[in-house]
Amino acid sequence: MDTTLGNKEAAHLARKVLGLFKLRIGFVIMITALAGFAVTPGAGPGGIPLAVLAFAVLISSASAGAFNQYVEYDTDRLMQRTRGRAFATGALRHTPAWLALIVILLAGSVAAAWYATNPVAALYVFLGAFFYAVVYTVWLKRRTWLNIVVGGLAGSFSVLAGAAAVNTELGALPLLLALVLFLWTPPHFWSLAIANSSDYAAAGVPMLPVVVGNARAAQIVFASTLALVGVSLLPVFFGAGLIYFAGALAGGAHFIRKAWQLARAPSRKTAMSSFHASLAQLSLLLLAAITDALLF
Repeated sequence: MDTTLGNKEAAHLARKVLGLFKLRIGFVIMITALAGFAVTPGAGPGGIPLAVLAFAVLISSASAGAFNQYVEYDTDRLMQRTRGRAFATGALRHTPAWLALIVILLAGSVAAAWYATNPVAALYVFLGAFFYAVVYTVWLKRRTWLNIVVGGLAGSFSVLAGAAAVNTELGALPLLLALVLFLWTPPHFWSLAIANSSDYAAAGVPMLPVVVGNARAAQIVFASTLALVGVSLLPVFFGAGLIYFAGALAGGAHFIRKAWQLARAPSRKTAMSSFHASLAQLSLLLLAAITDALLF
């Protein structure tokens, strides 16, 4: 009986620790790095160096995610969406030892990327984590609604890390893909922020819906989505093929439709539909980009 209880407690603790590192976001960031690698012309490193780079991107993202929760444990307690996080509940002790672990993980991931590929790719791995952990979380999130706009560069740097592993002189395709990631983040996150605007208001975080209201924020989400989808189609003019075009168009059309519904009738339901559509749009685009590059 005691053994069973102990196993359950250990499993619960393991889930809390894994949740701390936001691994689902990390896997998406890792895929963006692989997409950047795939669309960049040239003879890149072999399978093992690429796997090391992908893992380095995942771990650097995980370290930034953990730092985000470490810094925000106080405001996380004020929000329904985040009050169950490990530091907010006290399931994990909020001690400086976690900062040491975070630094070790980030330093190790950057060193691994450098060893497996080159210093430029390693620099982009570092910058991705730095922009999320420091620029977004520490400098901007509690100060300005532009927080997620600038913070969106974190995803762009992962694309550039993958591209730089092939060629440090970045071409049009990886740069455009990085721009797509930069433009994707605001409508993606603002949709979620509209759905949870009361949470952000209670925590004193100036997300766009808190500053301008849900109705105006929904209109900005729609306009931002139009800009995103327009830019996402530009790679077709710089070498991307029909598979990429089909994925970008299908995902983009779906996101536009959901963002339009949000703009017409702002609510938690339409905001979450727009949020999920943004995930579908990015997933289709990245998979299409990788498949297109591999086949053609």
